[in-house]
Amino acid sequence: MRLVIVGGVAGGMSAAARARRLDEHAEIIVLEQGEYVSFANCGLPYFVGGEITDPEALLLHTPQSLRAALNLDVRINHRVVQADFATHQLTLHTPSGVQTLHYDALILSPGAKAINPLASVATDQSNPYEGHVHTLRTVDDARALRSLAAQGKTAVVVGAGFIGLEAAEALAMRGLDVHIVELSNHVLPPLERELASLVEAEIRRLGIRIHTGTEVTAIDDSADGATVTLSDSTQIQADAVVLSVGVKPETEVFISAGLAHDRGAIIIDEHGRTNQPDVYAVGDATIATHRTTGARQIVALAGPANRTGRLVADYIFNPGKARPLPALLGTSIVRIGKLAAGITGANRAALDAAGRKYTTIHTHSNQHAGYFPGASAIHLVMHIDPYTGEILGAQAVGKDGVDKRIDVLATAITAGLTAPDLIDLDLSYSPPFGNAKDAINMAGMVADNVIARRLNLIYPDEITPLDDDAIVLDVRTRREYASGHLPGAINIPHTELRGRINELRERSAGKTLAVMCAAGVRSWIAYSVVRAEGFDATMLSGGMQTLRGWYGDDIESILVTGEGNEG
Repeated sequence: MRLVIVGGVAGGMSAAARARRLDEHAEIIVLEQGEYVSFANCGLPYFVGGEITDPEALLLHTPQSLRAALNLDVRINHRVVQADFATHQLTLHTPSGVQTLHYDALILSPGAKAINPLASVATDQSNPYEGHVHTLRTVDDARALRSLAAQGKTAVVVGAGFIGLEAAEALAMRGLDVHIVELSNHVLPPLERELASLVEAEIRRLGIRIHTGTEVTAIDDSADGATVTLSDSTQIQADAVVLSVGVKPETEVFISAGLAHDRGAIIIDEHGRTNQPDVYAVGDATIATHRTTGARQIVALAGPANRTGRLVADYIFNPGKARPLPALLGTSIVRIGKLAAGITGANRAALDAAGRKYTTIHTHSNQHAGYFPGASAIHLVMHIDPYTGEILGAQAVGKDGVDKRIDVLATAITAGLTAPDLIDLDLSYSPPFGNAKDAINMAGMVADNVIARRLNLIYPDEITPLDDDAIVLDVRTRREYASGHLPGAINIPHTELRGRINELRERSAGKTLAVMCAAGVRSWIAYSVVRAEGFDATMLSGGMQTLRGWYGDDIESILVTGEGNEG
């Protein structure tokens, strides 16, 4: 058996290592078009920023180490230029010239290449140290940007996704004046807007300038630096420009040979098989199925690529016992300054596109006991099926504990737990680490109330403004109310509500009450009281913290301060 694997790094090398463990005698050849077959591409921004000081630390394995450990034949600087699937033959450009190579089984892991938003901007991968405009996909990219950062003063990052934010933070850590340019209305477009505003506030605290709703229209790169022109006519003189607007599969050679694809991504079945015999594919170059929406999409993440590579090798060498490839959630996390932002499953845009009905839960629980020093909120958004309680997706932003909660929710979705099942999870607790009612348990409790129709939620875009037949009941303290409240809101602190029901009945004049507090805890108490007294009521999901997150910097134009309808 000769197994040929095109592409190293995550998916390809995972498949190669698993194949060797399953068959000591197979001939396993790995073709890598670049210089490095196994490197920590997720660590590149941290090398640029100086947290990782030794570039050699990014190089996980070499052809020599892989030969010694796993008896793999790794050939770097070998690029596939033609494939003949009928004859099981590849044509290669190699340092020694053009060669052909026969395979018995072929795994394609060519990965993806960075999208260049401007065709006029050249990013010469063969000369990564020349010029001021770069992507951040390879070790050479990282070395070039680190060199530019050491000499420069200003940087522009085009694209505010995960890699873009990591690059921006890294360059800011090196002391550069950094600008982020993002076409969407907020940074981290997959993140819900009420959480993205928290991330933007942290970015600004780091001294990074944000240009959202804006695109780059031109980049003029010269010996003295790059001039970046934006769609609002702003021009920025930059010593370094990072292009980070996404990736596209590097599959042209294989598609031209007859490989079935969807938007350039290789179509595979539940075992990684393509439409060609004995040809499999893994990683960023493949199309995957999303677990909660069923949508077909590219998931360019290291974790799924590694796991898929292993599963495909299992099928090639032991098909009878191989497990199918799982549908993916796209679980991701990024650090921005003192915050972390994590995602698993679908967001609103994906659920809307899939036609899924959903209800959204907001909680703002502390990551550990409030009385223990260092307590801070985990701002959690969870989308659920309003009838079955299926967890469709979740996101969180906070200073501490975001990774744990997102991972628990990713596990819950994969295991088929419903939102109310979260109440019963027996999670570790000690004051420095969590709460007796963890943030996950609390989200389950809110979801259970919603599904059981004990709680009717309203959202920021529905409460500002309210219909004429509704009025806001703000149950925060008088001091909190005076610091900023919605116009016309009635203020009765929740501890006084039971004794002032008749007053509320008179002041509300039969209107529906939209009950709110700071984070949704006190308003739930108040909501239960007024519903028991016969009022028609809804509750603002997550309270004022959700409202402030939703409107971001615009909130001050919505809220009024001082005394109003206080009681």
